Amino acid sequence: MQATSKGKMENISQEPKPQDQQNQPSTKIEIEAENLNFFYSQKQALYSINLKVPEKSITAFIGPSGCGKSTFLRTINRMNDIIPGTRVEGKVLLNNQNIYAPTVDVVDLRRRVGMVFQKSTPFPKSIFDNVAYGIKINKLSSSRAQLQQMVEQALEQAALWSEVKDRLNDSALALSGGQQQRLCIARTLAVMPEVILMDEPCSALDPIATEKIEELIVELREKYTVIIVTHNMQQASRVSDYTAFFLLGELIEFDETEKIFTYPKEKKTEDYITGRFG
Repeated sequence: MQATSKGKMENISQEPKPQDQQNQPSTKIEIEAENLNFFYSQKQALYSINLKVPEKSITAFIGPSGCGKSTFLRTINRMNDIIPGTRVEGKVLLNNQNIYAPTVDVVDLRRRVGMVFQKSTPFPKSIFDNVAYGIKINKLSSSRAQLQQMVEQALEQAALWSEVKDRLNDSALALSGGQQQRLCIARTLAVMPEVILMDEPCSALDPIATEKIEELIVELREKYTVIIVTHNMQQASRVSDYTAFFLLGELIEFDETEKIFTYPKEKKTEDYITGRFG
């Protein structure tokens, strides 16, 4: 049954988005999955995923727990490689290059495709050293002055500089939960990635901190391709340009967010976003 047969659905898609509606995302494809299958040992977790993500856009992955959205997110920077017994079939392309090719430098890949996790993970170091860490190990700065400039720039991009500029030598662990998550985003931005993956980055935060992170995600879209996994339908509706709905390891539907939340093509998508299951 098509959702369009019922007329426009009354749901969360009617909430205004914080981004400028005139600033449309690019149509150039930055990430593409081709017939992607993923296995945890003998258990298959993803089935024939085909998906194209435009550059400088925000894409939300939605679906019930255990549907494969976080697994798929981690295939994009090969974070699943660290789990023994995992196996990938098919391709994931980053700017038309297969990231699972034998010649790929996985360390460099993870610099280009940064990751922000559900729980903020600041190092037990100063605020400055947290952001400087990736710059140093990737040898991206040639002087102390350049390092300081890059740290400041990353903190400004993460909307944190004004809050911490006078206490850069303080422990990062003294920051609030929302500030710690923005610090982790700054740490990711500091190494100059092309893509930013976020796995439920607001799930442990209060509404005020969540709003700040959402505003930041929209700002990051100006320079980066952002993919966010979220269980929050309102959040997906507010911040994303595109939405992918996963169920039982399959990609059920992928389209512009407004279309997904108003006129989904698949009955399973409609049932999920209207709360009939999940």
